Amino acid sequence: MNFTLTARHFKAHDTLKEFAEAEIDKIARFYDGIIKSEVILSYEKPSNSVKNAEVIVKINNHHIFTSKEQSDDFKVSIERAVEKVASQIKKYKEKLKDNHSEKLIADE
Repeated sequence: MNFTLTARHFKAHDTLKEFAEAEIDKIARFYDGIIKSEVILSYEKPSNSVKNAEVIVKINNHHIFTSKEQSDDFKVSIERAVEKVASQIKKYKEKLKDNHSEKLIADE
């Protein structure tokens, strides 16, 4: 899986990069066909700012899952965005499983 972290208008600290990569690795437990994942971090206003995290995950069937979250801390924003993408992937995987089981039943 290819991982990319983009920090807009600031330089992300190494611990933040490691945290984001660890959170993205949690998604790989749910679906092993992930090709590329990207985390985009930005903020509004330098003092007392709102931190934004956008997570984009591309899988092998040309599907793209995205989520955006805002909070007062980058780590919280990343966690919430990853949770949203994980739930999207779980729903997609259930949909695939349901479709395949219907085809198997129809063939019998």
